Amino acid sequence: MDKKRIYWLIGMVAFSVLLTSFTFYFYQAFFGPNTLVDKEKSYMLKIPKEADFNQVRDSLLYNDVIQDVITFSFVAKVMKYQEKVKPGLFEIPPRLSNRELVGLLRLGKQTPINITFNNVRTQEDLAEKITVKLEMDKEEFLELLKDTGNLEKFGFEPTTIMSMFIPNTYEVYWNITPSALFDRMYQEYNRFWSEERKARAEAIGMSPKEVATLASIVQAETSKRDEQSKVAGVYVNRLNRNMLLQADPTLVYAIGDFGIKRVLNVHKEIDSPYNTYKYPGLPPGPINLPDIPAMEAVLNYQEHNYLYFCAKDDFSGYHAFATNLREHMNNARRYQNALNAAKIYQ
Repeated sequence: MDKKRIYWLIGMVAFSVLLTSFTFYFYQAFFGPNTLVDKEKSYMLKIPKEADFNQVRDSLLYNDVIQDVITFSFVAKVMKYQEKVKPGLFEIPPRLSNRELVGLLRLGKQTPINITFNNVRTQEDLAEKITVKLEMDKEEFLELLKDTGNLEKFGFEPTTIMSMFIPNTYEVYWNITPSALFDRMYQEYNRFWSEERKARAEAIGMSPKEVATLASIVQAETSKRDEQSKVAGVYVNRLNRNMLLQADPTLVYAIGDFGIKRVLNVHKEIDSPYNTYKYPGLPPGPINLPDIPAMEAVLNYQEHNYLYFCAKDDFSGYHAFATNLREHMNNARRYQNALNAAKIYQ
């Protein structure tokens, strides 16, 4: 065999080896598992707005998500992801190939998250609880809550805006914008206020905002679900008789000290539209964020003749109800004596 043919054969073998090696590398780079190879749980990757490919790559490497950063970068370059980074929250399962990972990120296939907000007293509370799992800062959302121009677009005022937020669990994207979140909550508000609920509110002589305001008082008065409709009935009776509501929680709200356990006569002198011992009717807006059961308690209030109620002296959280002032004063005296015995003076 002449030398020329030997060189040709050697060249062909070398080429075949190189081609096989390249093909194998190419296949492994695109289709071999490269994420969380030795793990069982997914990783939630957060890509902030304005993030570039280097930040994404470094985050994946730092958090031990990808095993081979070189092949990932190569595949990202080939699939043109490096120029098309999209922000969001992405769930990365174990053993994805680079092709699958880059495809997921390139298409922006975000994983939605659940946000829940309840036990809210103030707008500051709401802004903090509604954004705690989101990319946005609470101050961004609080700014919208206090922007009268923004509120007017939705038909609300600073005093009534809390009634627009219906406490529940909602599925949103991590990087949702403040304005988009506001729009979403308005959609949920309209969904909650169905024609049936609006008709029920009209039947009891209230607007949805007024229902929310009264529900916030009922919720502050009692946490006992089986008692809320009864408490709501007392307030409806007082409203129908043009009596002052005389709701202690509205005084606490007006004072701004939520640690008060005992409302005193001096508190009743505060000059505030939320002082229902001084000003008739409902206060200007909710004193907290009423939940759905509290609003249902108002819409389906219990019909009775009670005009008064007072916390029971056994501190059970339930109340003693009365149809007349004399009976109520006896109930109140028992409760005050129990407070004194427990050394609760304010």
